[in-house]
Amino acid sequence: MLKIGITGQAGFVGSHLYNTLGLFQEQFERIDFKKEYFEDENKLDDFVSQCNVIVHLAAMNRHNDPQVIYDTNLSLVQKLVNSLNKTNSKAHVLFSSSTQEERDNLYGKSKKEGRELMIHWANNSDGKFTGMIIPNVFGPFGHPNYNSVIATFCHKLSHNEVPTIDVDGDLKLIYVGELVDVILTEIRSGKGNPEVLVKHTSESKVSQILKFLEMYKAEYQDKGIIPCINNKFELNLFNTFRCYMDIKNHFPVKFVEHTDSRGSFVEIIRLGVGGQVSFSTTVPAITRGNHYHTRKIERFAVIKGKALIQLRRIGTDEILDFYLDGNEPSFVDMPIWYTHNIKNIGEEVLYTNFWINEFYDPSDPDTYFENV
Repeated sequence: MLKIGITGQAGFVGSHLYNTLGLFQEQFERIDFKKEYFEDENKLDDFVSQCNVIVHLAAMNRHNDPQVIYDTNLSLVQKLVNSLNKTNSKAHVLFSSSTQEERDNLYGKSKKEGRELMIHWANNSDGKFTGMIIPNVFGPFGHPNYNSVIATFCHKLSHNEVPTIDVDGDLKLIYVGELVDVILTEIRSGKGNPEVLVKHTSESKVSQILKFLEMYKAEYQDKGIIPCINNKFELNLFNTFRCYMDIKNHFPVKFVEHTDSRGSFVEIIRLGVGGQVSFSTTVPAITRGNHYHTRKIERFAVIKGKALIQLRRIGTDEILDFYLDGNEPSFVDMPIWYTHNIKNIGEEVLYTNFWINEFYDPSDPDTYFENV
């Protein structure tokens, strides 16, 4: 079993990689890393000595002073190299560089020179090195005004602010889940490669991305409509947007109920995509679910009875509780990477409608069990 450590474990790409490794516990053991290890040689040495594989993601992306970025990033690489030498490590080290290597800026220079330091270490040791040159990365849980323009746009729109475009350039992009797949492929290969050009999976102008996100805000956040999604990039962009919403205060969303002498009518969902609709009955005190998805869009709509729906983002401790009552029909949507469940907390049978954007495929269910 490979023992894998990730510098920058708590960061944007690092947290996605760490959580995905957790899906393959029969193959990988995760060695936890904390950023303060870089300030304590003994702790860093202990971490390095435990790892068969080290993915070096720790880096500074933005700062008012570019020289601070350069100095910080080179210092982190040098500290890692010193520890590798000190512990006589034979680890496979994977390094995240950037397509900005060839640009005339100190961030790109720090990544290029950092990769060269790692190549020098590998050439003079029994270790292996893979240097990945990565395009712009986007996805859920990135920091606005830091990780990407998409993170900034998503945060601003979902919090009713107005984003602006500084330069309407063409962006070559890769979704964070796709980047994690590339990293896992390199890890599994067990082969070093000093220059892996990670291919972008989509390309778009900044203005077009903003148009998509504005549409998701208007259709999904404001009206509850699942928008038309034409390809994988749009699905990834939509799932990214959903994770920037104020989930705690947005859900549950009450339906518009039309009532007359015959009874009532409630429209459950308007779709720009297909998918699968189902319903369930749940007897009192029973809990369903306790699983999460990494790509699927899902809606729970309570139409009769009383329910508690709980969500918790993987890797965090905060549990979000949503109380729904069929007397006022309402729904909660499940963001990706949030484990969720539904419990009948009433005294009668609970009736719930479920919609999900994919037909169920037992060979690729995208369903991972973890208690909320």
